[in-house]
Amino acid sequence: MAISRMNFRSDTLGKGTSVNIYLPDNMAGSCPVIYLLHGLSDDCNVWLNATSLERYAGEYNFVIVMPQVELSYYTNMRHGECYWDYLTKELPAKTKQWYHISHSPEQTFAAGNSMGGYGAFKWGLQSPQSFRAVASLSGSLDLVALWRRDTARDELFGRVFGKLSQLENSSDNLLQLFPEDKNHPAAPHFLQICGTDDFLYEDNQTFYQLAENKLCHYQYVEQPGAHDWQFWDQQIQFTLSYFDQLLK
Repeated sequence: MAISRMNFRSDTLGKGTSVNIYLPDNMAGSCPVIYLLHGLSDDCNVWLNATSLERYAGEYNFVIVMPQVELSYYTNMRHGECYWDYLTKELPAKTKQWYHISHSPEQTFAAGNSMGGYGAFKWGLQSPQSFRAVASLSGSLDLVALWRRDTARDELFGRVFGKLSQLENSSDNLLQLFPEDKNHPAAPHFLQICGTDDFLYEDNQTFYQLAENKLCHYQYVEQPGAHDWQFWDQQIQFTLSYFDQLLK
């Protein structure tokens, strides 16, 4: 295996940015790809620094792309850069030019923790035709409720989403994105994981209660655990195995 640490200029962001890419030993043909997203206050290094991802990924043949998105919540920010366009358009195009990454939705996955879980599910809900599966580990899945109960987020969420009413009625609100036809043939698999001691547990329950009736391929997993890297180090192992089983 190898880790490619890249700095490059993004035309979408209008500035330099970074991405880490895990490359398996066997790169023959086009490899399946996982876009692995970081949480709030972290960066593109955190999955490599805070977990044993390199060791776990060695059992599989995934290319794992870990981008840097700052405090953007994977959005086109109201007062900031267009990180949603960067994530969903520019970054996949560039990585497929640089490496032998599959262009097939059947071999494309996304996952993330906390803010990254939100980003992965938003990507899967907005572009279901692009993925085989997406996974949220302790995701921020009900941002409206989170903002209402935590006014300390006013400044950050204001920069990202504008006003609470704008978030509530926008495509950045995951609870507005469930498909009308849950049995659409292109629907990806959704894996939602949350610890029972997580401060986002109730928000995950809100999403779960809707998703079990609105998503065709959906699995919810809860286990004892908090909003921390001890929990995510365990769950990324399960997520990699889950994705691999779908390939098989």
